[in-house]
Amino acid sequence: MEHEPVLVTETVELLAPALDPGGTFVDATLGRAGHARAVLSAAPRARLVGIDRDPVALEESRANLGELVDGARLVRGDFKEIASLLERLGDEEVRGVLLDLGVSSPQLDDPERGFGFRTEGPLDMRMDPDQRLSAADVVNNYSVPQLTSVIRRYGEERFASRIARSIERARPITTTTELAGIVKEAIPAATRRTGPHPARRTFQAIRIEVNGELTALESALPAAVDALQPGGRVAVISYHSLEDRIVKRFFADQARGCTCPPEFPVCRCDAHARVRVLTRRPIRPPGDELQHNPRASSAKLRAAERLMDEEAA
Repeated sequence: MEHEPVLVTETVELLAPALDPGGTFVDATLGRAGHARAVLSAAPRARLVGIDRDPVALEESRANLGELVDGARLVRGDFKEIASLLERLGDEEVRGVLLDLGVSSPQLDDPERGFGFRTEGPLDMRMDPDQRLSAADVVNNYSVPQLTSVIRRYGEERFASRIARSIERARPITTTTELAGIVKEAIPAATRRTGPHPARRTFQAIRIEVNGELTALESALPAAVDALQPGGRVAVISYHSLEDRIVKRFFADQARGCTCPPEFPVCRCDAHARVRVLTRRPIRPPGDELQHNPRASSAKLRAAERLMDEEAA
């Protein structure tokens, strides 16, 4: 399936106003540059810093950006490294940041990347092919308690312990379809007759563990807000409840300001709101987008704007 950027119109509507005067737009999960191209087309004065840890995605983004690649700086790195990457580039005029989380369609559809459970491939799941930890390491080397914790926490899978024990008994496991079959058999028959593929949650959990996705998100969000100029905006597209929960709580905390107990007569913490939340509820893909891109069904978009110092005070 060809990669289609999710919620692209809505993302542009949120980010382009902050970039109209110019400044830097950081697409910290560049992928194939679908969102970046749309944002730059709407805000032609903006300069792009594109970050991705997948070298294949970076190469394809150069071609997809076309003439817009002129003046862009495309950097291989993890989105959790926003602060250090921007410091290295010497960029101090950031007015927009985008985090489009999860796995892209080209990654999912390439069996050799090992992300999918429907086609046979190696147990890989690494977004950065040069990192050491792979899905094979997690599946074959983690203890049953470790596996159970990963599958329960990151997959929100109620049969995590059964799945972990079945994986241990079947080791060594070498392919995605082999793992998918083991997971399917570990789940009670009555449960697996309905709903999505029974291996979906387990594959999600292992992928998150391999790539450190939630810890990276927790590092990237404050770095993104710190990097923004007043009036700059950050937008995040998430694809499952764990990601969305982190984003929602972070934005709420950054918008709240004072954290003193309500019984305190005056503020003692001296904390101030740093952002204004732009999305009271997450924005979901409209029906026409879902018709031609069903993989967008779980996407949620949230955004916030960095406040001026006097507004925060």
